Amino acid sequence: MSELRMNEFHNARPAHADELGAERGVAQVDNAREPIGVVLEIAGSGSRIALDITRLTECSTDPDPSVVLSGQVGSQIKVRVGNGWLLASVRSQKQDSRTPGGILASVDFLGEGEEERLTGRIHAFRRGVTMYPIPGALVYPATSEDLRQIYASDGRSVIQIGHVHPTKDIRAGLYVDSLLGKHFALLGSTGTGKSTSAALILHRICEASTEGHVVMIDPHGEYGAAFRNTGVILDVTNLQMPYWLMNLEEHCEVFLTSRGNDRQEDAEILAKCLLEARQRNRLAEQMGKITVDAPIPYLLSDLTTIISNEMGKLDKGRTSAPYLRIKNKIDELKGDPRYQFMFSGMLVGDTMAEFLAKIFRLPSRGRPISIIDVSGVPSDVTTTVVAVLSRLVFDFAVWAREEKTRPILLVCEEAHRYVPNEKNADGSSVGRVLSRIAKEGRKYGISLGLITQRPSDLAEGVLSQCGTIIAMRLNNERDQAFVRAAMPEGARGFLDSIPALRNRECIICGEGVSIPIRVSFDELEEFKRPASEDPSFSALWKNSGGEEEMVLRTVQRWRAQGR
Repeated sequence: MSELRMNEFHNARPAHADELGAERGVAQVDNAREPIGVVLEIAGSGSRIALDITRLTECSTDPDPSVVLSGQVGSQIKVRVGNGWLLASVRSQKQDSRTPGGILASVDFLGEGEEERLTGRIHAFRRGVTMYPIPGALVYPATSEDLRQIYASDGRSVIQIGHVHPTKDIRAGLYVDSLLGKHFALLGSTGTGKSTSAALILHRICEASTEGHVVMIDPHGEYGAAFRNTGVILDVTNLQMPYWLMNLEEHCEVFLTSRGNDRQEDAEILAKCLLEARQRNRLAEQMGKITVDAPIPYLLSDLTTIISNEMGKLDKGRTSAPYLRIKNKIDELKGDPRYQFMFSGMLVGDTMAEFLAKIFRLPSRGRPISIIDVSGVPSDVTTTVVAVLSRLVFDFAVWAREEKTRPILLVCEEAHRYVPNEKNADGSSVGRVLSRIAKEGRKYGISLGLITQRPSDLAEGVLSQCGTIIAMRLNNERDQAFVRAAMPEGARGFLDSIPALRNRECIICGEGVSIPIRVSFDELEEFKRPASEDPSFSALWKNSGGEEEMVLRTVQRWRAQGR
């Protein structure tokens, strides 16, 4: 060996690891292939695992965002079972000096998949567990590539609504048939972006199904702006809902003002007179025997005449007060311009087929959604109007069973108003109708979508009938507990993060997704958003001008009881 080479050899030193890594351009530790913990204990739906705090620190600098979050609450980890992987979600963790690695965590099992031999990734993922790990099995981080395989569509019809947290490029989808076939609920506190998220989901459904049939009850007039180009907007100016479509129960809610024993007597009088008024129609003559609930047109003047005739037949011992109460209420409604959308003299004709076709979008002609804006409906009949519309959806589906199925999606915003729990129930028919749709609607091709910021105020059991739950941030502990009780066991780890969600983020679990996921919703174009943004006080209070004219116009609309 030459003298020069001998000197180089003696002066040589071992290379540092970071020098080798920089020179070769590779990371020193492939975090995805190195375990981060070990299984300690197994139960039917979950497990307790030990996590190595040193390995979690190493993972926190990984370029893969899914690996970075490994072991954190709400993140996914995978456990080797035989030749495959078992996917789990971290529900909780705590420091424990007696635990190997220093951290004790509880996890919920989500599903299992096979292992790609070359890469070690998950593929062919499916929900549920057929083979459990044993204590001592190694725990690994779930990578973004794993999640891409897990959340990839399995061939079913899907709508994409955002991306899977914490990634930026893995799309989050909802299986349309499973979402609609078993009802869904969108929950979130005020100000979390709930209305915009609802509009996003409905836009995606309408874009995927241009010949669909969607009916949305809009109590605040928010959604008309979002669907003016893709739907039909119906309010008190053009709804034209015939009063004779109401059944006896709904007639009683509108026409009767009494309570207690008097109400029962008034209801019996109204039922007898209403049936006679319906029987005067030629349609009833053609059909023979009819019931008081049959949607056959009648004249309000006929009804009041029959009531007056019945009152004239009274014996001296009976009072005419019940008859006068009903007759006066009917006359009051006929003369009040606020009720013209329902009790106009123009609505006496048989327009039932045209009305149903308009409401249910049959045919849709590229506008598959009808927005029923009930914000202008007088408050004393709002619940009855919603009850009539909801019942028409159900009854139409029942009587159309012999025809080709035309599934209808009924979306109810502010659902806690109409399907309240026993504590807040007022005995109105709308709660019973919507509860029946929740329980039986699937048999007849009716899907129910409930949107509310107070899930704890919903009727017991209604939320549990929703196969898919989309939960945005909920600030109230009672609401959180209510949703937690309705969620499947495997989603509990995700649920604990509900109070910490950002705006336009949600947890989705149930039939509409493969496994529970945390989703960041897509940004919705300005012209597709509902008119639900909060006013900017700081900006609006800096400008002035035109206030006098604005007040005069407002007073004029106020007096006319129009909008």
